[in-house]
Amino acid sequence: MTGRPAAFLDRDGVLIEDSGYPHRPEDLKLIPGAAAAVRRMNKAGYRTVIVTNQSGVARGLFSEETMNAFNDLLVARLAEEGAIIDAVYSAPFHPEAIEARYRHPDHPDRKPNPGMLLRAIAQHHLDPAQSFIIGDQTRDLQAGERAGVAGYLFEGGDLDSFVRDVVGL
Repeated sequence: MTGRPAAFLDRDGVLIEDSGYPHRPEDLKLIPGAAAAVRRMNKAGYRTVIVTNQSGVARGLFSEETMNAFNDLLVARLAEEGAIIDAVYSAPFHPEAIEARYRHPDHPDRKPNPGMLLRAIAQHHLDPAQSFIIGDQTRDLQAGERAGVAGYLFEGGDLDSFVRDVVGL
């Protein structure tokens, strides 16, 4: 039995504008075409999974609870437009974290490490060979490669057009 295909999506710079540690409701600005892209992937049978480094927590800029609330708001905002996110994984770790619990020299979940993807693959019975990651940084694609997942670099513009043209959905 093979698992389901997944679309792993970085958050800042792919689904939402990267305004520098976005965490307040007013920071939530969807990338053009984000909801349409997620709907397209939903319709094609992909599980959609957000995988996001969140060093703002480690740096003491906002709490883990604030991060989770912001992620929940993003999922709800997309759902209002018929776009379903199946899971969200975040890595609030950094080598220079203010709080010891978030300090780690090379946490397995922090991209470019594949920990978030590997956990999602195991927990949601996903097939890495049928899956892909869209990120706006090389580290996103490196995490995908280390998890056996194809990677696509999104450099801005309309996410739905990108998904349609590059991924072929």
